[in-house]
Amino acid sequence: MKHILALLTALLLAPLAALHAADVKPNVVIVLVDDMGYGDIAAHGNPVIRTPQLDRLHAESVRLTDFHVDPTCSPTRAALMTGKYSHHVKVWHTIAGGNHLRANELTMADAFRANGYRTGMFGKWHLGSNLPYRPIDRGFDEWLGQGDGGVGTTDDYFLNDRVNDHFIHNGERDKPMEGWAEEVFFNSAIDFIRGSKKAEKPFFIHLATYAPHKPVVLPDPSCADDYKKKVDDETAFFFATIEKIDAQIGRLRATLAEVGLERDTILIFMTDNGGTTGVKLFNAGMKGGKGSVYDGGHRVPCFVHWPDGGLRQGQDITSLNANFDVLPTLVDLCGLKLPRNVDFDGRSFRAQLLDAKTETPERTLFVELQRSFTAEKWRGAVGMTSRWRLVNNKELYDIKADPRQTNNVIAEHPDVVATIRQEFESYWTKVTPGDRDRAEFIVGDDRQSETVLSSSDWYLPENPPWNHVHIANGLTASGDWIIRAAGTGTYRFEVRRWPREADAELAGLPEIHKTVDSWSAKGPKPDLLYGSEMTKFKKLPVASVRLTVGEKTQTLAAAAGTKEVSFDIQLATDRSYPVKAELLDPSGKVITGGYYVYCRRENR
Repeated sequence: MKHILALLTALLLAPLAALHAADVKPNVVIVLVDDMGYGDIAAHGNPVIRTPQLDRLHAESVRLTDFHVDPTCSPTRAALMTGKYSHHVKVWHTIAGGNHLRANELTMADAFRANGYRTGMFGKWHLGSNLPYRPIDRGFDEWLGQGDGGVGTTDDYFLNDRVNDHFIHNGERDKPMEGWAEEVFFNSAIDFIRGSKKAEKPFFIHLATYAPHKPVVLPDPSCADDYKKKVDDETAFFFATIEKIDAQIGRLRATLAEVGLERDTILIFMTDNGGTTGVKLFNAGMKGGKGSVYDGGHRVPCFVHWPDGGLRQGQDITSLNANFDVLPTLVDLCGLKLPRNVDFDGRSFRAQLLDAKTETPERTLFVELQRSFTAEKWRGAVGMTSRWRLVNNKELYDIKADPRQTNNVIAEHPDVVATIRQEFESYWTKVTPGDRDRAEFIVGDDRQSETVLSSSDWYLPENPPWNHVHIANGLTASGDWIIRAAGTGTYRFEVRRWPREADAELAGLPEIHKTVDSWSAKGPKPDLLYGSEMTKFKKLPVASVRLTVGEKTQTLAAAAGTKEVSFDIQLATDRSYPVKAELLDPSGKVITGGYYVYCRRENR
């Protein structure tokens, strides 16, 4: 009888605990790790890696074991932030303007801020580098980051290498901070937690690491020595980086416990796409990795931990869930009132968190890898149910019987294929309208006094120059940006080959004076992060610069020794303007595009 009473009490208290926690506004921390796969955790069976903190979190959390994201960075982040398919919110690439989350979309940060939360974003955003796409334009009170797409990308500080770098803080560029970048982000998140505790306000933190995305580097190469005894050097550095992130997660949890907030905080751990370097050693029995529409490309770990929320610790949710389910779930768990109506593509899995055996209605989900300038049906796409995977509209796998996706049974199940295809038509009708509309930067606004346009955002079907090594090599390409003026007036456009902090001439090369403090598996990083050993810098014979803004084109000579050429152009507010900069040789021939344009309003 005592056992029955205890069981009844537990059943009654679990939902009550969740309701009570919602009343007192639980804090929320989402840790999103870049390019770490499902198999890169010891608790998932990896025979080499050491992840004691994640193993502990795994043991103490509800684990979503059939949880899916997009196969690459930006689309996953867009879906997570909005509760909608990435295609639905016009995020279809990681570069070339396809990574900008449109300003009309309500974000997770918007939702929490509207409910009295302090909101902080620490680390990788990858949803837009300028107004109106930056984290502080999208609901975050506090933002510390580096290059939008990653360290070493064209909008990142020139010599950043993940150690003792320059950061962007609340929109202000080039803030130097000492230490390994991931530790800097965790330190900032920890400070934010302490500040929120002192202010007696609930908080929402999005903590997104740039590592272990390639190039994988460490502040101390000896960190990888133990792993080198078991795996190749590249994998050793990759695993050592994950182990260092794992330790930071332990610090984060220790801080929550220290300030008395661990039980009142929803902690979610997940990654942004399938595995990369670690896949060759262990991929948890899956096929494919990052960039693939087989399960190994988009099925990732997801742990949800909330001691006071009545969640079943150490249990698995085996039903099909996805990144765009997270926001509806948090709205449900935290009792958030949205500032406006949102038609989520995702749904709440709160009931499953409280009881992992809860049955949920069957549904069909889709994952795509478009990365094309024209949307194409079934291009890099998979339709998923709890049992089936229809890959590229050509292969059908019974994921329960064949998790490695080796036996294509499309011929044997025409009814299943027909149903998924029909569901895809409905999905396509919903997500494609306006899906390739160009992103527009707002210039001359008080919220961002100077806009830095860089080549990674050029709208080019072929990949634009997106990292600093491409710039150093003088990669030949030329694209444009779209801007809109915040106010009518004269705008100065400063065209450069090199970013301003490189302090180099248009026709010259930068002088590199850098302390080596970062190492990859191939050795020290003496200059650029994406370089191998010493980067090859190429001079360009720049004699003049041509700038086209809207219908106006001007060409100005580049005097010997000049570092930039500036143009003053009148802009109005009633239209948008394409902007294209080109570097010309002495004969007037285009060498390449102007990789950097700094734009600001004069006489404000």
